[in-house]
Amino acid sequence: MRDRKIRVVMIGAARNVQGGVSALVNHYCAAGLTDMVNLTYLGTMVDGGKLRKLWQAIWAYLRFLIVLPGMQVLHVNLAPYASFYRKQIFIQTAFLCKKKIVIHEHGGDFENFYYRDANASGQAKIRATLNKADQFLVLSPEWRDFFMPLVAPEKIVLLENAVPVPAHKKTDYHEAKLLFLGRICQEKGIGELLNVMPRLKALFPAVHLYLGGTFTDAGLRKKALEMTDIVTCLGWINEQERAYYMEQCSIFVLPSYFEGQPVSLLEAMAYGMCVLAAWVGGVPEIISADVNGLLVAPRDSEALFHGLAELLGDGQLRRRLGEAARRRVEEKYDAADRVMKLVQVYEHLHYGQLRGSV
Repeated sequence: MRDRKIRVVMIGAARNVQGGVSALVNHYCAAGLTDMVNLTYLGTMVDGGKLRKLWQAIWAYLRFLIVLPGMQVLHVNLAPYASFYRKQIFIQTAFLCKKKIVIHEHGGDFENFYYRDANASGQAKIRATLNKADQFLVLSPEWRDFFMPLVAPEKIVLLENAVPVPAHKKTDYHEAKLLFLGRICQEKGIGELLNVMPRLKALFPAVHLYLGGTFTDAGLRKKALEMTDIVTCLGWINEQERAYYMEQCSIFVLPSYFEGQPVSLLEAMAYGMCVLAAWVGGVPEIISADVNGLLVAPRDSEALFHGLAELLGDGQLRRRLGEAARRRVEEKYDAADRVMKLVQVYEHLHYGQLRGSV
Protein backbone atom coordinates (compact mmCIF):
# COMPACT_ATOMS: atom_id res chain seq x y z
CA MET A 1 0.00 0.00 0.00
CA ARG A 2 1.37 3.41 -0.97
CA ASP A 3 -1.43 5.67 0.15
CA ARG A 4 0.38 6.74 3.34
CA LYS A 5 2.98 9.46 3.05
CA ILE A 6 6.63 8.59 3.55
CA ARG A 7 7.95 10.15 6.76
CA VAL A 8 10.98 12.25 5.86
CA VAL A 9 13.23 14.24 8.17
CA MET A 10 15.21 16.86 6.26
CA ILE A 11 18.10 18.75 7.85
CA GLY A 12 19.92 21.82 6.63
CA ALA A 13 20.23 25.54 7.25
CA ALA A 14 17.13 27.02 8.88
CA ARG A 15 14.59 28.05 6.27
CA ASN A 16 15.02 31.75 7.09
CA VAL A 17 18.81 31.65 6.73
CA GLN A 18 20.40 33.79 4.05
CA GLY A 19 21.56 31.26 1.49
CA GLY A 20 20.82 29.03 -1.46
CA VAL A 21 19.92 25.84 0.44
CA SER A 22 17.18 27.53 2.46
CA ALA A 23 15.86 29.16 -0.72
CA LEU A 24 15.81 25.79 -2.49
CA VAL A 25 13.98 24.08 0.37
CA ASN A 26 11.40 26.87 0.40
CA HIS A 27 10.94 26.43 -3.36
CA TYR A 28 10.45 22.66 -2.86
CA CYS A 29 7.81 23.24 -0.20
CA ALA A 30 6.00 25.85 -2.28
CA ALA A 31 6.00 23.41 -5.21
CA GLY A 32 4.22 20.74 -3.18
CA LEU A 33 6.80 18.63 -1.35
CA THR A 34 4.90 18.88 1.94
CA ASP A 35 1.76 17.62 0.19
CA MET A 36 3.56 14.53 -1.12
CA VAL A 37 5.53 13.43 1.97
CA ASN A 38 5.22 13.82 5.72
CA LEU A 39 8.12 16.27 6.12
CA THR A 40 9.82 17.34 9.33
CA TYR A 41 12.42 20.03 8.70
CA LEU A 42 15.18 20.65 11.25
CA GLY A 43 17.33 23.73 10.86
CA THR A 44 20.85 22.88 12.02
CA MET A 45 22.30 26.35 11.39
CA VAL A 46 21.05 29.90 11.83
CA ASP A 47 22.50 33.31 11.09
CA GLY A 48 24.29 34.93 14.03
CA GLY A 49 27.24 34.42 16.34
CA LYS A 50 29.05 31.19 17.27
CA LEU A 51 27.11 30.62 20.48
CA ARG A 52 23.76 30.98 18.70
CA LYS A 53 24.91 28.60 15.96
CA LEU A 54 26.11 26.05 18.53
CA TRP A 55 22.84 26.13 20.45
CA GLN A 56 20.86 25.70 17.22
CA ALA A 57 22.90 22.63 16.25
CA ILE A 58 22.39 21.10 19.72
CA TRP A 59 18.67 21.85 19.67
CA ALA A 60 18.31 20.34 16.19
CA TYR A 61 20.09 17.14 17.25
CA LEU A 62 17.95 16.75 20.37
CA ARG A 63 14.83 17.25 18.27
CA PHE A 64 16.22 14.75 15.75
CA LEU A 65 16.55 12.10 18.47
CA ILE A 66 12.89 12.59 19.35
CA VAL A 67 11.60 12.13 15.79
CA LEU A 68 14.15 9.45 14.82
CA PRO A 69 12.07 6.37 15.76
CA GLY A 70 9.22 7.31 13.42
CA MET A 71 11.48 8.51 10.59
CA GLN A 72 11.71 6.48 7.39
CA VAL A 73 14.13 8.65 5.36
CA LEU A 74 16.75 11.18 6.46
CA HIS A 75 17.51 13.85 3.84
CA VAL A 76 20.76 15.71 4.62
CA ASN A 77 21.51 18.96 2.80
CA LEU A 78 25.30 18.96 2.92
CA ALA A 79 28.10 21.37 2.07
CA PRO A 80 31.83 21.25 2.89
CA TYR A 81 33.58 22.50 6.01
CA ALA A 82 31.33 23.47 8.95
CA SER A 83 28.19 22.09 7.34
CA PHE A 84 29.84 18.71 6.81
CA TYR A 85 31.04 18.41 10.40
CA ARG A 86 27.66 19.48 11.82
CA LYS A 87 25.84 16.85 9.78
CA GLN A 88 28.19 13.93 10.52
CA ILE A 89 26.52 13.09 13.84
CA PHE A 90 23.06 13.05 12.25
CA ILE A 91 24.29 10.74 9.48
CA GLN A 92 26.09 8.43 11.90
CA THR A 93 23.08 8.21 14.21
CA ALA A 94 20.67 7.43 11.38
CA PHE A 95 23.10 4.87 9.96
CA LEU A 96 23.42 3.06 13.31
CA CYS A 97 19.62 3.02 13.58
CA LYS A 98 19.40 1.49 10.10
CA LYS A 99 17.43 4.39 8.61
CA LYS A 100 17.51 5.22 4.91
CA ILE A 101 19.78 8.18 4.20
CA VAL A 102 19.81 10.66 1.33
CA ILE A 103 22.82 12.99 1.19
CA HIS A 104 22.21 16.03 -1.02
CA GLU A 105 25.54 17.75 -1.74
CA HIS A 106 25.25 21.48 -2.42
CA GLY A 107 28.63 23.10 -1.74
CA GLY A 108 30.72 24.39 -4.61
CA ASP A 109 34.07 24.12 -2.79
CA PHE A 110 34.13 20.40 -2.05
CA GLU A 111 37.22 19.94 -4.19
CA ASN A 112 39.35 22.16 -1.94
CA PHE A 113 37.72 20.72 1.19
CA TYR A 114 38.69 17.19 0.19
CA TYR A 115 41.89 17.45 -1.82
CA ARG A 116 43.56 20.57 -0.39
CA ASP A 117 42.44 20.85 3.23
CA ALA A 118 42.09 17.21 4.31
CA ASN A 119 45.01 14.82 4.87
CA ALA A 120 44.81 11.12 3.98
CA SER A 121 43.11 10.23 7.27
CA GLY A 122 40.63 13.10 6.89
CA GLN A 123 39.85 12.06 3.32
CA ALA A 124 39.13 8.51 4.46
CA LYS A 125 36.70 9.81 7.10
CA ILE A 126 34.98 12.02 4.54
CA ARG A 127 34.54 9.08 2.17
CA ALA A 128 33.22 6.91 4.98
CA THR A 129 30.60 9.52 5.89
CA LEU A 130 29.50 10.06 2.29
CA ASN A 131 29.14 6.32 1.69
CA LYS A 132 26.73 5.95 4.57
CA ALA A 133 24.20 7.43 2.15
CA ASP A 134 21.78 5.10 0.39
CA GLN A 135 21.39 7.75 -2.31
CA PHE A 136 23.82 10.59 -2.96
CA LEU A 137 22.33 13.54 -4.86
CA VAL A 138 24.53 15.81 -6.99
CA LEU A 139 23.64 19.02 -8.82
CA SER A 140 25.29 18.57 -12.22
CA PRO A 141 27.05 16.01 -14.45
CA GLU A 142 30.36 17.67 -13.54
CA TRP A 143 29.77 17.05 -9.84
CA ARG A 144 28.66 13.50 -10.59
CA ASP A 145 32.03 12.90 -12.24
CA PHE A 146 33.84 14.53 -9.32
CA PHE A 147 32.20 12.29 -6.71
CA MET A 148 32.54 9.04 -8.69
CA PRO A 149 35.90 8.16 -7.03
CA LEU A 150 34.60 9.08 -3.56
CA VAL A 151 31.11 7.54 -3.46
CA ALA A 152 29.90 4.18 -4.74
CA PRO A 153 28.75 5.09 -8.28
CA GLU A 154 25.46 3.19 -8.00
CA LYS A 155 24.41 5.53 -5.19
CA ILE A 156 24.88 8.75 -7.16
CA VAL A 157 21.79 10.44 -8.56
CA LEU A 158 21.68 13.64 -10.59
CA LEU A 159 19.08 16.04 -9.18
CA GLU A 160 19.57 19.58 -10.45
CA ASN A 161 18.29 22.61 -8.56
CA ALA A 162 15.06 24.25 -9.64
CA VAL A 163 13.01 27.38 -9.01
CA PRO A 164 9.45 28.56 -9.67
CA VAL A 165 8.94 30.63 -12.80
CA PRO A 166 7.12 33.89 -12.00
CA ALA A 167 4.02 34.64 -14.03
CA HIS A 168 5.33 38.14 -14.79
CA LYS A 169 7.84 38.34 -17.64
CA LYS A 170 10.56 40.94 -17.66
CA THR A 171 10.01 43.41 -20.51
CA ASP A 172 12.38 46.30 -19.75
CA TYR A 173 16.06 45.80 -20.56
CA HIS A 174 17.18 49.39 -21.11
CA GLU A 175 18.61 50.08 -17.63
CA ALA A 176 22.41 49.97 -17.22
CA LYS A 177 22.04 48.42 -13.79
CA LEU A 178 23.80 45.32 -12.47
CA LEU A 179 22.52 43.08 -9.68
CA PHE A 180 24.37 40.60 -7.46
CA LEU A 181 22.59 38.48 -4.85
CA GLY A 182 24.38 36.26 -2.37
CA ARG A 183 27.09 36.18 0.24
CA ILE A 184 29.37 39.18 -0.38
CA CYS A 185 32.89 37.82 -0.15
CA GLN A 186 36.03 37.40 -2.23
CA GLU A 187 35.08 33.86 -3.26
CA LYS A 188 32.01 35.25 -5.01
CA GLY A 189 34.26 37.43 -7.19
CA ILE A 190 33.17 40.67 -5.53
CA GLY A 191 36.72 42.02 -5.44
CA GLU A 192 37.02 41.73 -9.21
CA LEU A 193 33.52 43.12 -9.67
CA LEU A 194 34.27 46.24 -7.62
CA ASN A 195 37.58 46.67 -9.45
CA VAL A 196 35.93 46.90 -12.87
CA MET A 197 33.15 49.29 -11.89
CA PRO A 198 35.14 52.56 -12.34
CA ARG A 199 36.23 51.46 -15.82
CA LEU A 200 32.66 50.59 -16.74
CA LYS A 201 31.50 53.95 -15.39
CA ALA A 202 33.93 55.72 -17.75
CA LEU A 203 32.33 53.96 -20.73
CA PHE A 204 28.74 53.83 -19.50
CA PRO A 205 28.00 56.79 -17.21
CA ALA A 206 24.61 55.38 -16.13
CA VAL A 207 26.01 52.06 -14.91
CA HIS A 208 25.27 51.14 -11.30
CA LEU A 209 25.82 47.99 -9.24
CA TYR A 210 23.38 46.77 -6.57
CA LEU A 211 24.83 44.30 -4.05
CA GLY A 212 22.16 42.29 -2.26
CA GLY A 213 23.49 40.19 0.58
CA THR A 214 25.55 40.16 3.75
CA PHE A 215 29.22 41.13 3.77
CA THR A 216 31.56 38.54 5.25
CA ASP A 217 34.70 40.46 4.27
CA ALA A 218 35.35 43.77 6.06
CA GLY A 219 37.75 44.95 3.36
CA LEU A 220 35.21 44.50 0.60
CA ARG A 221 32.54 46.24 2.67
CA LYS A 222 34.82 49.23 3.20
CA LYS A 223 35.65 49.37 -0.49
CA ALA A 224 32.00 49.14 -1.57
CA LEU A 225 30.95 51.88 0.85
CA GLU A 226 33.61 54.15 -0.67
CA MET A 227 32.01 53.74 -4.11
CA THR A 228 28.48 54.99 -3.39
CA ASP A 229 28.36 56.84 -6.72
CA ILE A 230 28.36 53.51 -8.57
CA VAL A 231 27.57 50.88 -5.91
CA THR A 232 24.55 50.49 -3.62
CA CYS A 233 24.69 47.97 -0.75
CA LEU A 234 21.18 46.62 -0.20
CA GLY A 235 21.83 44.23 2.67
CA TRP A 236 19.91 40.95 2.63
CA ILE A 237 16.64 41.46 0.76
CA ASN A 238 13.39 39.51 0.93
CA GLU A 239 11.47 37.86 -1.89
CA GLN A 240 9.44 40.96 -2.75
CA GLU A 241 12.53 43.13 -2.81
CA ARG A 242 14.34 40.62 -4.99
CA ALA A 243 11.51 40.79 -7.54
CA TYR A 244 11.68 44.59 -7.47
CA TYR A 245 15.42 44.74 -8.18
CA MET A 246 15.18 42.05 -10.85
CA GLU A 247 12.70 44.31 -12.59
CA GLN A 248 14.84 47.42 -12.12
CA CYS A 249 18.14 45.85 -13.20
CA SER A 250 18.91 44.40 -16.61
CA ILE A 251 21.99 42.29 -15.82
CA PHE A 252 22.56 39.67 -13.12
CA VAL A 253 26.25 39.08 -12.43
CA LEU A 254 27.78 36.12 -10.56
CA PRO A 255 31.60 36.03 -10.98
CA SER A 256 32.21 33.30 -8.35
CA TYR A 257 35.40 31.29 -7.90
CA PHE A 258 33.35 28.12 -7.34
CA GLU A 259 29.68 27.12 -7.27
CA GLY A 260 27.50 24.05 -6.98
CA GLN A 261 24.44 25.08 -8.93
CA PRO A 262 23.47 28.57 -7.74
CA VAL A 263 19.81 29.07 -6.93
CA SER A 264 20.16 32.85 -7.26
CA LEU A 265 21.29 32.42 -10.86
CA LEU A 266 18.28 30.24 -11.69
CA GLU A 267 15.96 32.75 -10.00
CA ALA A 268 17.37 35.61 -12.09
CA MET A 269 17.03 33.57 -15.28
CA ALA A 270 13.45 32.60 -14.37
CA TYR A 271 12.65 36.26 -14.05
CA GLY A 272 14.13 36.90 -17.51
CA MET A 273 17.27 38.77 -16.49
CA CYS A 274 20.30 38.79 -18.76
CA VAL A 275 23.01 36.88 -16.86
CA LEU A 276 26.79 36.86 -16.78
CA ALA A 277 28.50 34.25 -14.61
CA ALA A 278 31.87 32.62 -14.12
CA TRP A 279 32.56 29.30 -15.82
CA VAL A 280 32.66 27.19 -12.62
CA GLY A 281 30.92 24.19 -11.05
CA GLY A 282 27.47 23.44 -12.45
CA VAL A 283 27.06 26.89 -14.04
CA PRO A 284 27.96 25.75 -17.61
CA GLU A 285 25.18 23.17 -17.36
CA ILE A 286 22.72 26.04 -16.91
CA ILE A 287 24.17 28.65 -19.24
CA SER A 288 25.01 27.95 -22.86
CA ALA A 289 27.51 30.66 -23.74
CA ASP A 290 26.10 33.39 -26.00
CA VAL A 291 22.77 31.56 -26.16
CA ASN A 292 21.12 32.28 -22.81
CA GLY A 293 23.88 34.16 -21.00
CA LEU A 294 27.59 34.98 -21.00
CA LEU A 295 30.32 32.94 -19.30
CA VAL A 296 33.69 34.34 -18.24
CA ALA A 297 36.76 32.88 -16.56
CA PRO A 298 36.79 33.14 -12.74
CA ARG A 299 39.29 35.44 -10.99
CA ASP A 300 39.76 37.34 -14.27
CA SER A 301 38.98 41.05 -14.01
CA GLU A 302 39.68 41.67 -17.69
CA ALA A 303 37.27 38.96 -18.82
CA LEU A 304 34.66 40.27 -16.41
CA PHE A 305 35.12 43.84 -17.65
CA HIS A 306 34.84 42.91 -21.33
CA GLY A 307 31.81 40.68 -20.73
CA LEU A 308 29.92 43.36 -18.83
CA ALA A 309 30.93 46.02 -21.35
CA GLU A 310 29.54 43.85 -24.16
CA LEU A 311 26.20 43.54 -22.38
CA LEU A 312 26.01 47.18 -21.33
CA GLY A 313 26.69 48.28 -24.89
CA ASP A 314 23.95 46.22 -26.55
CA GLY A 315 20.36 46.41 -25.34
CA GLN A 316 19.12 43.94 -27.93
CA LEU A 317 21.70 41.39 -26.76
CA ARG A 318 20.49 41.83 -23.18
CA ARG A 319 16.92 41.21 -24.28
CA ARG A 320 17.79 38.18 -26.42
CA LEU A 321 19.83 36.52 -23.69
CA GLY A 322 17.29 37.37 -20.98
CA GLU A 323 14.36 35.92 -22.88
CA ALA A 324 16.36 32.79 -23.70
CA ALA A 325 17.36 32.46 -20.03
CA ARG A 326 13.73 32.36 -18.95
CA ARG A 327 12.92 29.73 -21.60
CA ARG A 328 15.82 27.61 -20.33
CA VAL A 329 14.41 27.57 -16.79
CA GLU A 330 10.88 26.89 -18.02
CA GLU A 331 12.12 23.90 -20.04
CA LYS A 332 14.56 22.30 -17.57
CA TYR A 333 14.53 23.81 -14.08
CA ASP A 334 10.88 23.85 -13.07
CA ALA A 335 10.46 23.33 -9.32
CA ALA A 336 7.32 21.18 -9.56
CA ASP A 337 9.09 18.68 -11.82
CA ARG A 338 12.09 18.51 -9.51
CA VAL A 339 9.93 17.82 -6.47
CA MET A 340 8.40 14.84 -8.27
CA LYS A 341 11.88 13.46 -8.93
CA LEU A 342 12.88 13.96 -5.31
CA VAL A 343 9.83 12.06 -4.12
CA GLN A 344 10.81 9.26 -6.51
CA VAL A 345 14.17 9.07 -4.71
CA TYR A 346 12.39 8.61 -1.39
CA GLU A 347 10.12 5.96 -2.89
CA HIS A 348 13.07 4.10 -4.37
CA LEU A 349 14.50 3.76 -0.89
CA HIS A 350 11.37 3.15 1.14
CA TYR A 351 9.70 0.69 -1.21
CA GLY A 352 12.90 -1.13 -2.16
CA GLN A 353 12.98 -0.19 -5.82
CA LEU A 354 16.17 -0.22 -7.81
CA ARG A 355 18.59 2.59 -7.14
CA GLY A 356 20.11 4.77 -9.83
CA SER A 357 19.22 7.72 -12.00
CA VAL A 358 15.76 9.18 -11.69
